[in-house]
Amino acid sequence: QVQLVESGGGLVQPGGSLRLSCAVSGGTFSTYSAGWFRQAPGKDREFVARITFLSGTLYAPSVKDRFTISRDNAANTVYLQMKSLKPEDTAVYYCAAVQGYGGTAVKSWDSWGQGTQVTVSS
Repeated sequence: QVQLVESGGGLVQPGGSLRLSCAVSGGTFSTYSAGWFRQAPGKDREFVARITFLSGTLYAPSVKDRFTISRDNAANTVYLQMKSLKPEDTAVYYCAAVQGYGGTAVKSWDSWGQGTQVTVSS
């Protein structure tokens, strides 16, 4: 397992943009897949996006064409660029990592950050 620390959350108006960052330590980041999940109050944690160690990406349909996941192996960091934000994007966003491939299920990831709050409201 590795240690993950998210940053970049905050309050943004509908239609606005935010970039989340996740700093990874304690492992060889280039061999890990990284992902973003989110959890709204009263709801289950859900998959948002994933980038493999080969930089293959996958997005949830609800964020495709609005969110972009990327990674910088030299900086041991994964990013989530979010644009055209909607109130329904409001949630705590969690970074996750797993060596090899990670899927859309929460159980397929073994390292988690503490989360960062994203609130989309006017």
